Amino acid sequence: MPAFPYISFNPIRSIGVPGVRYLKPENMFKHLLEIQSAQKILFPEYWQVNSLIYGLNKPVFPSAATHHLGHNKVEMTRGFMAACPELTPRTGIYHAETVSFQHLADTFGLPFVCKEIRSASGLGVFLISTEADFNEYLRSNTVVYVQEYLDIDRDLRIVVIGNQVVSAYWRVGATQGFHNNVSRGGRIDRNDIPEFAVQKVLQAARDLNIDYAGFDAAITPEGIYLLEFNLQFGTSGIPYSSVELGRFIHEYLDQKPPENNNTESIPHTAALTA
Repeated sequence: MPAFPYISFNPIRSIGVPGVRYLKPENMFKHLLEIQSAQKILFPEYWQVNSLIYGLNKPVFPSAATHHLGHNKVEMTRGFMAACPELTPRTGIYHAETVSFQHLADTFGLPFVCKEIRSASGLGVFLISTEADFNEYLRSNTVVYVQEYLDIDRDLRIVVIGNQVVSAYWRVGATQGFHNNVSRGGRIDRNDIPEFAVQKVLQAARDLNIDYAGFDAAITPEGIYLLEFNLQFGTSGIPYSSVELGRFIHEYLDQKPPENNNTESIPHTAALTA
């Protein structure tokens, strides 16, 4: 048993996990022996993931799939389209030189939404109503990521740690604008959380082997749509302290590996029973 079973490259996210040795990411290659002796590596930065998994043969948390699919919206959406297409809103991914405003307007209707492929906290999301809006978006984006506009006044944030949901709440949009993010003025509402949506998201996370993420979902008359997930999700809406979240992580890390991939029984939502 190593002195420190876990090496973490993020001291904040691993608060509450016992047996952690913290290292600065930039010092990774100075501590190869310690890394090799650890049971698992926690919260590496993206640039470290392939070296840890393929160079040092070390398991990481969050999972490799969480890092790789969460790296940008293109990888994420293609994962959704493969594993749960029925939960994926109508989405197009184009090179900026190959697509026109008129084609997108004909395909998605007006308005439509364009996003930067790497952004968070509601930044990099644009409501496109005119060709001028689209040209402004193109000024800083060579990859055009476009989705149908969903007429909603709130979205559902569902936080998955390990194999359970630890928090679920509505993010209700501010009076002005179409962003629901708490960091952009949205407010938290914990009432009437649809259990079917929580279970759909949890199943999608399990199917994609995503074990640490804040999922954003839209509920429409047509059903539930997964918008994205974020590894660096905010914690202001989570009814647990950092230490308690660390305990959820440790409980998951301490589990024995499952004997099979059976997905019939999904763990109940921790937040809905707390």
